[in-house]
Amino acid sequence: MSHVPQPLSYNEHQLSLSEVIGALSYALDLTEGQPPGHCIRCCWIGFHIGQKLGLDSTTLWDLYYTLLLKDAGCSSNAARLCDLYGNDDRSTKRDFKSVDTDNIAQLVQFVLAHTGVRGPLAERFKRVFNLARQGERLAIELIQTRCERGAKIAKQLGFGERVAEGIFSLDEHWNSHGKPLGLRGTQIPLFSRIALLAQVIDVFHHVGGSSAALREIRARSGSWFDPELVDIALEFERHAGFWAALRSDDIGSLVQDIEPEARALTVDDELLDNIAEAFSQVVDAKSPYTAGHSERVALYTDVLASKLGIDASRRRWLKRGALLHDLGKLGVSNSILDKEGSLTDDEWREVRLHPAYTEEILTRILPFKDLAIVAGAHHERLDGKGYPKGMMATELTLETRIITICDIFDAITADRPYRGPIPVPQALEIMGRMTGTALDTDCYRALLECVHEMGL
Repeated sequence: MSHVPQPLSYNEHQLSLSEVIGALSYALDLTEGQPPGHCIRCCWIGFHIGQKLGLDSTTLWDLYYTLLLKDAGCSSNAARLCDLYGNDDRSTKRDFKSVDTDNIAQLVQFVLAHTGVRGPLAERFKRVFNLARQGERLAIELIQTRCERGAKIAKQLGFGERVAEGIFSLDEHWNSHGKPLGLRGTQIPLFSRIALLAQVIDVFHHVGGSSAALREIRARSGSWFDPELVDIALEFERHAGFWAALRSDDIGSLVQDIEPEARALTVDDELLDNIAEAFSQVVDAKSPYTAGHSERVALYTDVLASKLGIDASRRRWLKRGALLHDLGKLGVSNSILDKEGSLTDDEWREVRLHPAYTEEILTRILPFKDLAIVAGAHHERLDGKGYPKGMMATELTLETRIITICDIFDAITADRPYRGPIPVPQALEIMGRMTGTALDTDCYRALLECVHEMGL
C-alpha cells in the first residue's frame, strides 16, 4: 500500500494567511457561479480603491480580507434559491450579479428567464406568481441568510468587527434600495461600499472589458454606489496595468504581493484547523442534507486513523483533508444535490467533477499538494471503478482509504433527498459487501471496532 510523503513543514514553506484564504476563495467562486478568481480580482480592484482613498495599512488589511471573503456566506442560501426559482442556483446567482435591481424591466426579464425553465408551464407560472407577490420579502430573506452566515464565518476565522460588518452589508445600496436593512449613504460601512463596487466592476469587465465595467458603474453612481468611490474607480480608465493584472494568469500572486506587510500573518497549526473547519461549514451549508457531514467525516477519520496507528501530527493533517474533502461540491448545483429522483447521465457527470474541484483548489496551497491528492481521491475505489480518475488500489493511500470509508459511512447513515437514514447495523452490512472492491478491508475492520467503542 502506498503512502503520501510527509507534508512540508512550515520551515520549508512559510505559509501566509493571504495564500490560504486566497486559494480557498476559489471555492466561493464555484458556488456563486463566477469565473475562477472572482474574489481574488475583486480584492485587486477594491484594494486599489482603498489605496486611492488614503486608508492606513491596518484598515487596508481589514479591507483586503473583506474582499477575499465577501462571498463567505454564499452557500447558505443556495438550496432556498434553487427551491424558489426551480432552476440551477449557480447560473441564477451568476446572472443576477449583472442585474440592476433598480431597473424594473431588467428585474422582470431576469425572473422570467430563470424561473421554472425546466418544469411544466403550470409550475413555472406558479413560481413566477410567487416571486411577483412575495419577491421583496423573499429577497430580504435570501440576502439576510447569506449576510449573517458570511459575517459569522469571518468572525470564526478570527477577523474583527470591521471585516464582519463589511461582509454583512455587501448588498446595501447608496440609495437605500439594497438589502437586508435598507441602509442609505454613509450608513453603509465603507468596506461594503467598496466591495459591491469591486464586484460589479469584475462581473462586467469579465464580459465586456474595462469600457463595459466603467460604463456600468457610471450608470449606477448615486443609486447603487457611493459617487466618490465611483469617481476614484473611473481614474483607473487610464491605467492599462491595472486592467492587464485582472486578465493575468498570475493575478493570485499579484494579490498576495499587495497584502499590507505591516499586518501580513503566517499561519500556524491552530489557525489552519480553524480555517479548515470554517470552510467545511461553508460546504455543508449548501444543502440541508449535508449539514454537519464534513465535521462528522473528520471526527470518524481522526478516530479511525488513531485506531490504525497513525501518529497525532499526521492525524491532525489528515483531519483537515477530511474537513475539506467535499469543497468541490460548492461547484454542483442544488438542483442535483437535493434532487429526489434518479440523476440523469449529465447530472452524474457534474457530480463526478466535485472531487477534481477539491483537488484543484487545495493544490493552490503549496503545503497542501499531498493533502489535495488524498482528499480529491475520496470517491476512488480499490478496483479502479471510482471517480474522477479511476485510480487503482496501488495508487490509493491509507489516508485516502480512511476518508473514503468514513465518507461512505456518514452518507449511508444520514438523511438524503431520495431516502431516509439507514440504521447503523444495516449500513455496516452494506459496507461489508463493498470490502475488497470499493473499500479497504483493514479500514472496515477498524471501523467496526470504532463504531462499537463509540456506541454508535
